[in-house]
Amino acid sequence: MILSVIIPVFNEEKTIKQLLERVYRVKLPNGVVKEIIVVDDCSNDGTSKILKSIKNIKFEYIYQDRNLGKGVAVRVGISRALGDLIIIQDADLEYDPNDYPKLLKPVLESKAKVVYGTRLIDYPLKLWGIDKTVLPMHLIANKCLTGLVNLLYGSSLTDMETCYKLISSDVLKEINLKSNRFEFEPEITAKVLKLGYDIVEVPIKVKPRTYKEGKKIGWLDGIFAVWALIKYRFTD
Repeated sequence: MILSVIIPVFNEEKTIKQLLERVYRVKLPNGVVKEIIVVDDCSNDGTSKILKSIKNIKFEYIYQDRNLGKGVAVRVGISRALGDLIIIQDADLEYDPNDYPKLLKPVLESKAKVVYGTRLIDYPLKLWGIDKTVLPMHLIANKCLTGLVNLLYGSSLTDMETCYKLISSDVLKEINLKSNRFEFEPEITAKVLKLGYDIVEVPIKVKPRTYKEGKKIGWLDGIFAVWALIKYRFTD
């Protein structure tokens, strides 16, 4: 079984090498091998140079000559993936690849075809300080968006906006993804639920970064996310 790790990247020169090393080193359950695909969304810092200089890690590098957004980068990565399972991995070190085995477990036990890593159950929330687990405004926005998902689609999710979405390639073949930016998250969630698949959530730990450290998602993306959830409830 192949796990395709899709890494959309835009201006992550400070973290991309360390992230790739972490993904490369993580040990997967017996019978599962990794395929790593990095999609560079026209970075204008040193990201591209760093990626081209890495020789000790096997990965496919795709460079887009225009900045088209995270959603496009993810779609490009999915289109090139050979894996039976696909997981999205941000390049900013917020999420720990050592959680992959935990996310794979329900799939390998034939209990799920879609698994999300949730930041909001089993672990105590810390909104401030060096050990914070989520940023306050993002927590509020995520709670609202996740509540809207549950209301519109009859689900019981806790963390719709999580980066860690592990999905069977068979499921993805049934979905026509269209989003270009961060509204990719609600779109794929909406379409998975509309197809009747259950989403199993597994607790994960994260180390959130601030906007000063390079976080990119903003309030406008939240508005687009609300619109996406409503739109895809009634259209494909």
